[in-house]
Amino acid sequence: MHGLIATILLAILFTGFQVFEYAEASFDISDGIYGSTFYMATGFHGFHVIIGTIFLAVCLYRLYKFHFTTTHHFGFEAAAWY
Repeated sequence: MHGLIATILLAILFTGFQVFEYAEASFDISDGIYGSTFYMATGFHGFHVIIGTIFLAVCLYRLYKFHFTTTHHFGFEAAAWY
């Protein structure tokens, strides 16, 4: 449980750093190939992290509600694979 909480907190921290990086960047998505490549790559990765964070938060909620057992935990497995 503690590892799952730590993972969610680190994902939120990562997303916060990405927002900060976007706010402080001295270039724009329309500033040529570097800007468009940077924002496309980091944007897709950030979106992936946000979806994964939501997925893991739902798993944490389900863990607190005792929805998982040693034989029935596919939701958590799916989140881990994602």
